[in-house]
Amino acid sequence: MLLMATLLDTAQRFRSLHVPGTPLVLPNAWDGASARVVADAGATAIATTSAGVAWSLGHGDGDHLTRVQALGMIARITSVVDVPVTADIERGYATGPDGVAETVRGVLAAGAVGINLEDTLRPVAEQAERIAAAREAADGTGIPLFINARIDTHRLPPGNRAAWLDETLTRARAYAAAGADGIFVLGTPDVETVRTLVGSQSLPVNVLAGPGALPVSELAEAGAARISAGSSIAEAAYGLVHRATRELLEKGTTTALKGGFDYAALNALLLTAGHGSGATAGLLPPEPAGRGGE
Repeated sequence: MLLMATLLDTAQRFRSLHVPGTPLVLPNAWDGASARVVADAGATAIATTSAGVAWSLGHGDGDHLTRVQALGMIARITSVVDVPVTADIERGYATGPDGVAETVRGVLAAGAVGINLEDTLRPVAEQAERIAAAREAADGTGIPLFINARIDTHRLPPGNRAAWLDETLTRARAYAAAGADGIFVLGTPDVETVRTLVGSQSLPVNVLAGPGALPVSELAEAGAARISAGSSIAEAAYGLVHRATRELLEKGTTTALKGGFDYAALNALLLTAGHGSGATAGLLPPEPAGRGGE
């Protein structure tokens, strides 16, 4: 009972952070260590990046994880942070609405209080049914899961802004009726487009921050309620791995490694981890035997 009350409080707190004009800024994490670093840097909530999670487990992005793998990483992340966690669950790791509902119950059991659910441009009615199943599953637990409906109109052919906007708004309104709490529109929209998205439908608008995108201040002024880094931080981290490795192998130098997180500071930070929601009992696999400090 105490656990559910705590998760309820966390879910309500996460909802309250979505304020148009004063947006929730989410630097996305992909494993326990990155989540702990993000929280320590001052994030008020953490979003996972499904791409980063997949990459960290040696898979490509795009629905290549199993539900068990995804829930296991969500559980690891919630176990080491005290801030709300929202999980990117791609298409729900399921072919139909019943499977999406099962995934949502697993997400809540893992201690997360929000999800991203992408539509991959499937028929609107079909995606609305999946969102409704997620809503019913969450409500059945008594936890007001924040369902962020990702609208994948960035996949439409470029060039016809009016058609893009019409399709985006059609989907936003249908998803709101099905029980979504917010919409997530990918790409790098300009201020006018963000304002139109905010003013033409009822849900809080989530847009991306990152290379090529507007700064947070301008997105906030346009009315965004949530701004995510998506996979960009994970991409930068793996980019560093690639550059540093190439430099070491080809030149024998390590200048790319300057400015890294100090070993002692990072280790001390992670030694304080383990104070998360506590909703992960039974989901984490056994830890392998330790191997020193390598």
